Amino acid sequence: MLYHIGKGLSWLAAKLIGRTQVIGRENIPRQGGVILSPNHSSYADPPLVGVASPRPVWFMAKSELFQIPVLGPMIRRVHAFPVKRGVADRQALRQAHQLLTAGHAVTIFFEGGRSRDGKLMPPELGVSMIALRAGVPIVPIAIIDADHFMPREGGVKFARVKIIVGEPISVDHLAGKHADRAALAEISHILATRVADMMRAHGGADRVPADYPPQV
Repeated sequence: MLYHIGKGLSWLAAKLIGRTQVIGRENIPRQGGVILSPNHSSYADPPLVGVASPRPVWFMAKSELFQIPVLGPMIRRVHAFPVKRGVADRQALRQAHQLLTAGHAVTIFFEGGRSRDGKLMPPELGVSMIALRAGVPIVPIAIIDADHFMPREGGVKFARVKIIVGEPISVDHLAGKHADRAALAEISHILATRVADMMRAHGGADRVPADYPPQV
């Protein structure tokens, strides 16, 4: 119930203050395990993905947030689970795998962290590895101007946020290659390219560095 209350409040803020537009919501599969993989420029991104999704979503969030009084227990109740940054967090990987193989949707940011200037960062290999291990598709998501809605310095401001959901990327042709770096790089490059193309097509070209994405 708390998840649905939180989603309702997030929807109100996204619509009234963020003036959020969602394009391509129908590309999120209604059933089965799937990774939703957006770019990341703002703390608003997780609830924005929840608003855009027609189904409940789980979130991988940095472990430091779970140490904050009130916030930590609250985000656990809205489907967040911790991941330690900068290390191979086996517990987080195991939990993501269990959720995906049980048929849930899990949000994992493909850049591995939050952009400081709002521009796309090079993709990490984590999303690809988790997708191949679980045998689930990846849905690319471009979020434009979330950092205007909820900037780094704090607070919430009026903005015009766009969320563009692309068609799922199948990893079936690379099944069993979760330890093959070339396979992981291939998927990561496709994912980052899809997000960059959606940003360019929907008014976010200034968020895409020249010659993006780089080779992983």
